[in-house]
Amino acid sequence: MAVAVFGCVSTCYGVDMSTFIDQLMAKMTLGEKIGQLNLVSSWGFRSAMKQNSKEENLSMVRNGEIGAFYGFKDVAEMTRLQKMAVEKGKTHIPYFFGMDVIHGFETTFPIPLALSTSWDLPMIEQSARIAAKEAKALGVSWVFSPMVDICRDARWGRIAEGAGEDPYLGGEIAKAYVKGYEGEGVMTCVKHFALYGGAEAGRDYNTVSMSRLDMMNGYMRPYQEAIKAGASSFMTALNEFEGIPATCNRYLLHDLLRSSWGFKGFVVTDATAIQEIQNHGLGDLQQASALALKAGVDMDMNSNGFVGTLKKSLAEGRVTMQEIDQACRRILEAKYKLGLFDNPYRFLDPTQKAKCVYTKETRAFAQKAAQECQVLLKNEDHLLPLSKNAKIALIGPLGNRGDDMQGTWSVSSHQNETVTILQGIKEALSPKGSVTYCEGSWLVEDSVLEQKLRTNILGFLIPNYKPEAVHQRPLQEMIDEAVNTARNADVVVAALGESSTMNGEGASRSDITIPQPQRQLLEALYNTGKPIVLLLSTGRPLALEWENTHLPAILCTWALGDQAGHAIADILFGDVSPSAKLTTSFPRSVGQCPIYYNHMNTGRPWPDDKTYQKFTSCYIDVLNSPLYPFGYGLSYTTFSYGKMRLDHNTMSEDGEIKVSVDVTNSGSMDADEVVQLYIRDLVASVSRTVKELKDFQRVSLKAGETKTVTFTINAEKLKFYNSNLKWVCEPGDFQVMVGPNCRDVQTETFTME
Repeated sequence: MAVAVFGCVSTCYGVDMSTFIDQLMAKMTLGEKIGQLNLVSSWGFRSAMKQNSKEENLSMVRNGEIGAFYGFKDVAEMTRLQKMAVEKGKTHIPYFFGMDVIHGFETTFPIPLALSTSWDLPMIEQSARIAAKEAKALGVSWVFSPMVDICRDARWGRIAEGAGEDPYLGGEIAKAYVKGYEGEGVMTCVKHFALYGGAEAGRDYNTVSMSRLDMMNGYMRPYQEAIKAGASSFMTALNEFEGIPATCNRYLLHDLLRSSWGFKGFVVTDATAIQEIQNHGLGDLQQASALALKAGVDMDMNSNGFVGTLKKSLAEGRVTMQEIDQACRRILEAKYKLGLFDNPYRFLDPTQKAKCVYTKETRAFAQKAAQECQVLLKNEDHLLPLSKNAKIALIGPLGNRGDDMQGTWSVSSHQNETVTILQGIKEALSPKGSVTYCEGSWLVEDSVLEQKLRTNILGFLIPNYKPEAVHQRPLQEMIDEAVNTARNADVVVAALGESSTMNGEGASRSDITIPQPQRQLLEALYNTGKPIVLLLSTGRPLALEWENTHLPAILCTWALGDQAGHAIADILFGDVSPSAKLTTSFPRSVGQCPIYYNHMNTGRPWPDDKTYQKFTSCYIDVLNSPLYPFGYGLSYTTFSYGKMRLDHNTMSEDGEIKVSVDVTNSGSMDADEVVQLYIRDLVASVSRTVKELKDFQRVSLKAGETKTVTFTINAEKLKFYNSNLKWVCEPGDFQVMVGPNCRDVQTETFTME
C-alpha cells in the first residue's frame, strides 16, 4: 500500500531508510517532530497516576502531538486513529501501538518469575512468539517486555515480572524473550534501564544505591544480552542512580547503553517518568524534559513534557535542534522497520483474531508451560503425588479464584475462563475420588487492605465496576468450617499465599510470610492431624520457616495463567513430575533480605549452615543460609550424579576445559533435571563472589536412564569487570562446581595460566 507523506507518494522500500527519513524530516515542522516523541495511553487504560482523557488525546491527535499510543486492544478504534493520522493528518505519519504484554496477551502464561523456574529457554521463547502473534492480531506491534531487572530482595513486588537474582540466567532468558517477540515481527521494549530491581528496602520506585562495579558484575548482563538478541527499544527505570534519575541519567543512557554497548534503537520513558524527575529535585517539567532529551530519551510516556516544553527549551538554548532531530529520527526509523510507511494497517486486520488468538493450541501450550513452572519444595514420605481415588479437602481463599491464577499484569479478556484449582482437581479425579472446597479464611487481616487488593485493577478500566465485598463472615467461623471439612477427608490441599494484586507493580511487602488469617487457618488444619499439601500461590519468594517445619509437602505454584488448575492437577496427581528449580533464594526470615546466592565473601566468614558464633558474619537468631537455595527443586523421581570429570586441570586464555558428569534417573518415573555449573574465582584483582552460575542444561531422563552432561569452560566464562570497569579474564586458580542447585555441588579446581 502506498502512503502519502506530505503529498508525495512513497512505497517506502523504494529508497533506503536513511534517505526516506531525510526526505520526510526535511518537510516536518518543529512541532511535528516533537509530536513524534510523545507517547500516551488509551483513555480506557491506566498504568500510572496520570492519564489523558479521550478528549485531550483526540485534540492532540488533531494537532499532530502524538507519535504512538499504548493500552488499546480494540482494532476498530486503533484503525480509526490510524486513519486520522495517515489520511487526515498533515504529515500522514502512522502510529505504532504498544501494550504491556508481560506473560502472554490473550492466552496468559505463568508469570515471568514462574517461567524462569523452568530453565527451559525454547519454551520461554515460544511463549513470547505466541504472545507476539496474538498481539499482532489485535493491532499491537510494540510489547513492553521483557522485564530483565535482576532482583535480590523478595520484598519488591516486581520480582514477579523478572527472571530472579542471577545475571547469567537472566541474560539467557532475556535473549529468549527478545528472539521470540522480534522473530514474530513485533518490537520489544526491554525494561527497566537500569537497576530498578535494586530498589532499597524492596520498596517500589525507591532509590538505588550501589557501586558501578557491583552494577556491572551483578545486574547489567541481561540488558546487554537483550541488545545482542536484537531488541528494538529500551524503557527507562523509575529509580535514581548515583543521585540522577535513570530517565535523565546520561551515563546510563548515552555513555553505557549507546556509546559502550552500541544500542541503535530508541529509548522510551516509563509512565510519567519525566514528570517524576521533579520529585527527585532536579527542576520543573521544562528542566526535567530537557535533561531527559539530552541524556538520550527519545519518547516521553504520559508526562506531556516534550510536547509541552521542548519548543521553549530550544528557543532558550537548553536543548539543540540536533537532539530533537535525533530523537525524531529514531522513532521514524522504528516505524519504517515495522513497515508502517508501506502499510499503516498491516497490524490492523480484524480477520486475524480468529486465526491465532486464544486458540485450543495456545491454551494447550499454556498448560504445558505451567507444568514446567511448579517447584516442589518439600515432599516428606512421598505424600505427593496424590491418588486420584482420594477424598480431598481443598481449602483456602485461592482455591477457586481464576483471577488470582492469572497473576500480575494480565491483560487478557478471557480471565473469567481461567481454570481454577478446584476445577482442575475435579476434572482430574477418578469416579472414586472426591473434592470438597471451602474458602477457610480471609485473604489478609485488614479488611480495608483486602478491599483495596480486591479492587486494585491494573490495566483496563472496567465501566461500572462494583468492588466485591470482603470479610463478610467471621474468621473463626470460616476456620471452623474448614476444620470440619478437613476431618472428613483423606488429605488436605491448602491453596494459600498471595492474590494476584499482592505482588507486581506498586505491591511491595515488608512482611513476606503467608498472611496472618491464612496462617491461623493452616495451624488449625495442622492440628487435625490430617496430611497437608500446601499449594503456594505467590509472585515472590516467601518466608516459610513454620510451613517447612510442620507440613509434609509444599508445592510452589506461583501464578500459572489460563490453565493453572489443569497444570496443578497434572503435578498433584503425578501425570507429570515437577522439574522446576528456583531462580530466587527463599529466605528463612524477612530480616535476611536482600538474600542471594552469588554474594561476596566477608573477612570473617561463617558457614551458612552453622549457628551463631560471635565475631563472625552471622545472625544470632537464624542461619545465614536461605530456607531453599537458588537452583533448588525436588522431583517425584531421584537423580544421582556421578563423579565430575575435567579433561584438563589447566587452560590457556584461548583454550578450554570440558567438564562432564553422568546423571542418572535412579527413580521409577520419567522426568527432567536441570544440571547446573558454577565457578568461583579464588584470587583476583577485586573481590569475587563465592560462586556464579555459568552454564546449565535441562535434560530429560527416562526411569533408569543415564546421560553424560558436558559443559565447556573457556575464557569468556571466567571474565568479569575489574575496578576499572574493564571486561577481563585474569589468570589464576578457579573452582568449578556441578550439581542440582547452588548448595549441593561437587567441586574440582583448575588453573588458567
